[in-house]
Amino acid sequence: MASTDDRREAREAKLDELHEKLTEAVDQLVSGEDWAKAIAFAARFRSRSFNNTLLIWMQHTAAHEAGLVPDPMPSYVAGYKQWQQLGHQVEKGQPGYQILAPVTGRFASSSPSDPTSWRRLNRYEKPRPGEQVRSKMVGVRPAYVWDAAQTSGDPVPEPPTPKLLQGEAPSGLRDGIVQQIEAAGFQVHGVAHAGLIYGANGVTDYAEKTVSVRENMDPAAQVKTLAHELAHVLMHGPDQGDARQHRGIGEVEAESVALMVGAAHGMDTTVYTIPYVSTWAAQVDGEEPSKIVRATGERVRATAMKILDQLDTQLTGDGTPPGLDRESTRHSSKVVERTGVSPSTRATAASHQVALADARGLR
Repeated sequence: MASTDDRREAREAKLDELHEKLTEAVDQLVSGEDWAKAIAFAARFRSRSFNNTLLIWMQHTAAHEAGLVPDPMPSYVAGYKQWQQLGHQVEKGQPGYQILAPVTGRFASSSPSDPTSWRRLNRYEKPRPGEQVRSKMVGVRPAYVWDAAQTSGDPVPEPPTPKLLQGEAPSGLRDGIVQQIEAAGFQVHGVAHAGLIYGANGVTDYAEKTVSVRENMDPAAQVKTLAHELAHVLMHGPDQGDARQHRGIGEVEAESVALMVGAAHGMDTTVYTIPYVSTWAAQVDGEEPSKIVRATGERVRATAMKILDQLDTQLTGDGTPPGLDRESTRHSSKVVERTGVSPSTRATAASHQVALADARGLR
């Protein structure tokens, strides 16, 4: 049988290989033409306030009831000229959705720390020498946006979305992960649906010391989510300042750990993990997504190994061919040395052992 050290070395090698494949997959995804179009498309839209979201929702619902749009749920909305920039044209007869657009003014001050020193600049007025200039909202005005369904043009590019895992989870894996979460001082709670945890599949609350996972998913998806949250527990607590600087990096790390833990048990989580990781990696300002994934490699592998070492579950193979007893192979070579055969015979036996190791991929 392979020794514990051999199995650990083989497992580490497999985790390194898996992380490299994840990096390559993310790199291919985010560097692809479809992803680039989707990101460019999304980047041109301004975020909407809560009030404007409600206004859009109400007017889109009315448009749907009137038969003007096919889907009751709004998708993308943009102004008339914005749609033209994206190669779309608002169709004739489609009413715009009225929203409140901010009106901003320019203010200047030679003493910025004094709130009373700021004066509003006229439209073409320039600041005086030494003055600082700021813009702030001074009011609102009516504006109009249109939903994608109200326009004609090329299909709107959609970034890939994670797909929940289906089916059963490996035997004992859920219990093993829950035990590690509880050993870290956290309680695990199941919730009925995502609406109870901010629309997420799982949430780790460091203040309350709880991990919540929604129960209306298949067991495989729940276990993958638990592994993700365990990674947060181990890697991203309040005392982990460096790891908490950007949520995107934390999500990349946690989901990568979940991928490795799942893969070690024969679970393929890539349909969820790769889009999830790439989306979060793309939100780290000033960094290429694939570089973000590569930079997390060592922390991810170490955490995955820590989790796997404490699990009493059936893992996938460690790279040793079935039926091969590596310990007895090593032992037989030592027996040759002790039997008193001639040096030439020992050399021949040793060369056979090397050839056997090479043929079986053990070196």
